[in-house]
Amino acid sequence: MRAGLLASVVGACIAAAGSGARAGTPDKADPALVLGQFRRSVYAEPIYVEFDLREMPRRGDERVFHGRLWGARIERGPVTRFEVDVGNGRPLHCVLAQGGPDAGIWVSDGPGGGARDDKAVLVPLVPGAEITPFDIQMPYLYWLDVDRAGEVRVRGRPAYAYVFAPPAEFTAVNPGIRSVRAYLDIQYEALMQSEITGANGRVSKTLSLLELRRVGDRWIPRDLDVRNEETRGKTRLSVTAVAIGIAVDPSTFDPSRLGAAAARPADASITRIPR
Repeated sequence: MRAGLLASVVGACIAAAGSGARAGTPDKADPALVLGQFRRSVYAEPIYVEFDLREMPRRGDERVFHGRLWGARIERGPVTRFEVDVGNGRPLHCVLAQGGPDAGIWVSDGPGGGARDDKAVLVPLVPGAEITPFDIQMPYLYWLDVDRAGEVRVRGRPAYAYVFAPPAEFTAVNPGIRSVRAYLDIQYEALMQSEITGANGRVSKTLSLLELRRVGDRWIPRDLDVRNEETRGKTRLSVTAVAIGIAVDPSTFDPSRLGAAAARPADASITRIPR
């Protein structure tokens, strides 16, 4: 059996599609090995995803946006390209999130290249949404200050808990994050939940994997919630289609071409995920 999580959403929570579960046993591996395997599994195979973003505020009307992403591993590490239709005839909102030790964020809202903006890591993918590139890029996976917080149960499953503290250079740009606690399923080595702790020491945001769907020999994340613990508003990312192990044109991840349309895989390679 193979398990997967989109590295944000994508990861969104959202982490790696196509990561391998250890053969049918709940035997426990060393927590450091589980974390190392999870890091390596993010986009071990290139992936294309179509998704819906549903804004679910505590008060007010819900809104739904449609988007897609491409994920792959390049020389600098895992990289994700997002395209979100923000509506009203405006250009696609495109974000390129480079993960790994050499992380970076580029943004484009029209033709031309993307502008690097590392502060955009915490900017919502669409106005009013709770989900940000940080939730999918998961830069905390590569922070060196990691506390293995032991074994817990998350929604009835055994998981290892890790607490990641940001380096000084990240804090200088994004002082609102004190730490991130992440929970990795022991058997499937998949991200089940993460919690961002704000500067006040309280959990400010929770990202939770709600449902997996089996597609062939893979488990694909269907729904992922990102919840603002202060406002109680949340955004749900629902995967509607996926293609794994596809060939992705390298220009898809070129910041200078972020404003140009990326090539969508052939229809025959895309699997629709039913409700």
